[in-house]
Amino acid sequence: MEQDPDARRLARIMHTTFFLLLGASLARFLLRHDWEARSPWIVALTGALASLYLLGPVIGTRATPRRIAWLGTVVAVWVLLVVLAPSFAWCAVPLFYTGLRTLPPRAALGLVALLTAFVVFAQVRLAHGGWDPNLIVAPPAVAALATGVFVYADRQAARQRALIDDLIRTRRELAAIERREGTLAERQRLSMEIHDTLAQGLSSQRMLLQAADRTWDGDPETARRHVRTAASIAERNLAEARRFVHDLAPADLAEGGGLEEALRGLAARESAAFRVDGAPVALPDRAQSALLRIAQGALANIREHAGATSAAVTLTYLDDQVVLDVADDGRGFDPADRPGGVRGHGLPAMRVRAEQLGGTLAVESVPGEGTVLSAAIPLDPEP
Repeated sequence: MEQDPDARRLARIMHTTFFLLLGASLARFLLRHDWEARSPWIVALTGALASLYLLGPVIGTRATPRRIAWLGTVVAVWVLLVVLAPSFAWCAVPLFYTGLRTLPPRAALGLVALLTAFVVFAQVRLAHGGWDPNLIVAPPAVAALATGVFVYADRQAARQRALIDDLIRTRRELAAIERREGTLAERQRLSMEIHDTLAQGLSSQRMLLQAADRTWDGDPETARRHVRTAASIAERNLAEARRFVHDLAPADLAEGGGLEEALRGLAARESAAFRVDGAPVALPDRAQSALLRIAQGALANIREHAGATSAAVTLTYLDDQVVLDVADDGRGFDPADRPGGVRGHGLPAMRVRAEQLGGTLAVESVPGEGTVLSAAIPLDPEP
């Protein structure tokens, strides 16, 4: 309830009401009484009560020992004021609210009863001996009304918080169920597509190649026709496989852990160190997938070719780009000796992945001194 804007607004209203009642009570006393022996005490106690009340928001609203001690002091000063000048009695109404907010229910009701008793005492004194039933009935009625409204509002707020918590929890559970169902549906879709394309194509190739093998000696032309048909099917299957690879996110990212977790897991599997520099920002799925694939390729090159004893992966978030560095202490190589400054097929694929997102790939290596691969992707890449 303390974080509820309506509760904070009500608290401000009660604080304002308290100071208005306190100021009006002091003005009434000074206007109706000549300056006398008790007047300095009343003025001093009024100032002390106002100062103490101002400390309330600073101390907080939780029922801590400091808060309870503060509330006890405020009530004690108010009681002294009411004894000296009954006109201060109605300052009790904001104190009802303060006590109900601060104390446990039973203690709060006890405080309300005490404050009400002093209000009745003050009203009787102000009547100067005249009898009026309202003097006895009105203060308890006002106290009961104020307490009832507060308790009702507090319980309503508690029920609303519980309902909101249930709704949030239910929404999260539904989202998790939808994700699982979506994953299962996507797996089923892929399994059917693979069965209807790749699996059937491979089966057809196998049958055609077996037929070509059987007829190779007796009917070479038919055998070659079977081989050409199998090659055509293989070409179509290769196109389907490339489509699958393009559409699917890496498995590490599909698990929902994010790029940092995926890189951390990859580095751990490859016995490499991993570090993140800068403040992480949300990256598009394509950028996350590309950076993870580049890291996988770089670490695979290190494992297969570098002969390194250690490797490190660093992900750095800059103002305008994210940079992935993969370094090793292996045998290294001379990029100038390789066509286009690359070796094998891994580095060209990494470079293409980076360039598709408007980024760059740089390789620094010296024979015998290891290699550093750096991929930089703009945070707002060109579409």
